[in-house]
Amino acid sequence: MGIARLTLAGLAIIGVLVLLAIGGRALFGSLNTEAEPVTQATPDAVRTPTASPQLTGDPPTIMIECRQDLCATVFVRVPGGDVLLDREMAKGERVAFEDEKLDVVLNDSASVGVEENGEPRPQGDPGERESFTVTRDK
Repeated sequence: MGIARLTLAGLAIIGVLVLLAIGGRALFGSLNTEAEPVTQATPDAVRTPTASPQLTGDPPTIMIECRQDLCATVFVRVPGGDVLLDREMAKGERVAFEDEKLDVVLNDSASVGVEENGEPRPQGDPGERESFTVTRDK
């Protein structure tokens, strides 16, 4: 066996050992019992990135509630920024956001109830896709 083959074999073994070390470290890091537990959204989950509506008395910019067993994908994001929600919702689940301006896409606007700044938004037809932007009342 030539020196080149031995060098390649050695590099391959070192590469495998590095990958095993990284994988082991990631595994032990994920098993850390002191870490914060990951929480699932509950039917009454509310995201409040700014002042809480209970403290200010103001309603959230938008509140969406699923009214069917399973609601089609609901997408909410800050325009040009973070995606806040992009998933299906379960019956009775509510989400609320207090950002100044939000882009919203409802894949089935009849399956959810929507309030903009505390005012109910007219419900769409079954299966109707609806997209709109909502701005917080000041």
